[in-house]
Amino acid sequence: MLDLKAFYKISYGLYIVCSGDKVRGNGFISNTVFQVTSDPPRFAACCNKNNFTAELIRKKSAFSVSVLHQDCSPDIIGRFGFKSGRDIDKMEGLSVLYCESGVPVVLDDSIAYFDCRVEQIVDAGTHFIFIGIVGSSEIIDDSKDPLTYLYYRQKRHGVAPKNAPTYIDPEKLIAAAPVDVYSKFRCPVCGYVYDEEEQEVKFSDLPDNWICPVCGEAKAEFIKV
Repeated sequence: MLDLKAFYKISYGLYIVCSGDKVRGNGFISNTVFQVTSDPPRFAACCNKNNFTAELIRKKSAFSVSVLHQDCSPDIIGRFGFKSGRDIDKMEGLSVLYCESGVPVVLDDSIAYFDCRVEQIVDAGTHFIFIGIVGSSEIIDDSKDPLTYLYYRQKRHGVAPKNAPTYIDPEKLIAAAPVDVYSKFRCPVCGYVYDEEEQEVKFSDLPDNWICPVCGEAKAEFIKV
């Protein structure tokens, strides 16, 4: 038996991992960033091989990690979690700092950052695990709490992007759920599911200008499941 919901009991944070330079920078939302040693401090970041950022990290041999806070905007989640840097400039219009390594750091909705130089790359099948030595770090805002994956799922009802190592197909969870008289509606962009029973508000009763709380997609684009 494989209980998919058991995977939700593993703790994660939510971060923006970036690489590139002032000419071409990119980043993605990651919930698999963690410290692996303390002396010297090393961080590991897991990235899908198909991500544009993976290509930039390998080229630049460096990456940054921005720690998001709990109230980060849907635009940040949508931009870095559900859109490709091959199609848009994710850094456009944002407050961006460039570290000693030259890689961009997203300051918007971030409470701290780390600048890491790649020391080792581990091939993990569909993903690369980039292990880097932390060259510099700074607290940006000490008044807010970091965004955890648990908070993102339970309070903001978010889901992992398809390229994330923790992605679970929402259709499988819906299929396993008991039948009820309520309806569910899925965002076609990020996969967020609006559950009428859980929200205690019918989807049709939401205002027309309501948007997806995860990625900002319009209500009219949601699909009934």
